[in-house]
Amino acid sequence: MKLIFSRAAVYDLFRLREFIAQHSPEAAQRVAQRLRGAIERLADMPQIGRPVENLPGEIRELTFGKYVVRYEVRQQSLYILRIWHGKEDR
Repeated sequence: MKLIFSRAAVYDLFRLREFIAQHSPEAAQRVAQRLRGAIERLADMPQIGRPVENLPGEIRELTFGKYVVRYEVRQQSLYILRIWHGKEDR
């Protein structure tokens, strides 16, 4: 399954990494790598996330540690829509 990141998701990764790096650049790198790894594994098991109600299409969310990844499954592609920390107001 092809993995595609929206501009917003790319910005989310950058934003989260920059926030963590203010306190620990090493932790920021580890979190970014772990998030990327979890997202890449989604391509093998896209149905693992819970469906998000009241949104069109097959939108799902996966909680990975303290982070939430929202994505859409479309035929042979997995679109990463947004990524945020669970404590953020969404």
